[in-house]
Amino acid sequence: MQFDLPTEIPVMTLPNLVFFPQALLPLHIFEPRYRAMLHDVLERNRVFAVAQLDRTPSAATGAAEPPHLVATAGIIRACQKNDDGTADLLLQGLCRVEIVRILNEEPYRLIAIRPLVSVAGGTKAELRKLRNQTAQLFNLKRRLGLPLAEEMTRLVQGVVDPDEFADLSAFALCEDNGFKQRLLETLATKERLQLIARQLRREIALTKLQRRLQGGLPDDRIARN
Repeated sequence: MQFDLPTEIPVMTLPNLVFFPQALLPLHIFEPRYRAMLHDVLERNRVFAVAQLDRTPSAATGAAEPPHLVATAGIIRACQKNDDGTADLLLQGLCRVEIVRILNEEPYRLIAIRPLVSVAGGTKAELRKLRNQTAQLFNLKRRLGLPLAEEMTRLVQGVVDPDEFADLSAFALCEDNGFKQRLLETLATKERLQLIARQLRREIALTKLQRRLQGGLPDDRIARN
């Protein structure tokens, strides 16, 4: 999708949420600052960013709610305003952005951004192979009974493009937000797919080991093993 991204956009800084390009994110807007933000972006270009709150000690922005400096800009695809002044909207990710600086905090946070472009990092054949291997690992994880939403797994695995597959898999099927932030900050599709596959292999191997140690006992009787 061709879109001229503004150089200054509002941002929601949210805990425990990493947003990705192409992903669809439902949001319930209720805080006064975000109601004001929503009013303004609907009047302008329908674009704002979502950044994960940075809880690490090294967060050095000086902001009260320091954001991770790599976030995702999105465009509002649908918005339903409610009688109580709240709103429900659907945000679609456009692209990764780097937060260059925070311009102001009132009435909501406004940031200067630099778009970050995803790169292949490998040949088309390499990316197709990695995409297929990663899809197989997700299937194996689900067959082992590890938590994966079946419908979402099926939807993501229908995505053919390796870059889009990597981002949607990270958003919908990966659980650790620290790992997801690392994936968001990784611009090479090949490296992103390799990281996801490595994490899946680690989870699968750990699960198999735990089940061998557990033997045939149910979870509530492991202590008897």
